[in-house]
Amino acid sequence: MPPKKRGKGKKGKKKKTSDGNELQEKYKRSTLDVAVLKEHLALRRDVARQAQAGSHSLKSRLAVLEQELDEEREDKKDINADLTRQYKSMQMETGVRVHQLEIEVSRLRQQLALCQHDLQGEREERQRTVQEKDATIAELQGKIDNMETDYERILHDTLDSLLSHLAESKLRWVDESTALHFNNKERLADFGLNPLDI
Repeated sequence: MPPKKRGKGKKGKKKKTSDGNELQEKYKRSTLDVAVLKEHLALRRDVARQAQAGSHSLKSRLAVLEQELDEEREDKKDINADLTRQYKSMQMETGVRVHQLEIEVSRLRQQLALCQHDLQGEREERQRTVQEKDATIAELQGKIDNMETDYERILHDTLDSLLSHLAESKLRWVDESTALHFNNKERLADFGLNPLDI
């Protein structure tokens, strides 16, 4: 009988030891789970901080790009204003020149009328005087025609040059704007952003 009691006592000790080992294993697993969760939480915090820092960086870059775009628009406005001013100045100078030519033509025509009137009073020298005056008239008319032709050529050349400069400026602005937009899209794509979502 007594040995049986000792046997039961050993079994009770083994059971308590087994329960203790199981609790210790659970504690180790719990400690490991807590450590893993803490590490995961720290990793998520780092990711969140990095994402927030990236967001601030993108917002700052976007603000800089918007400022650059505004400056480009102001430069374009200034160029347009300058071209308009130059065109108006050229147009005014051309108008003044036309007016001067018209005055000159009117003066020459008045002289021609006086000459023709004087010719009527000089019957005896009519033939010779008519020939001289016809030559003078032809010369003056040639000068007038040449002046009109030169003025028309100058006007066309000036307008063609201005239109060519405007076309070149427009193409340059379009190319620069397209390149700027393309670079901005690439930069946004580098940050994993879709330009249409912004």
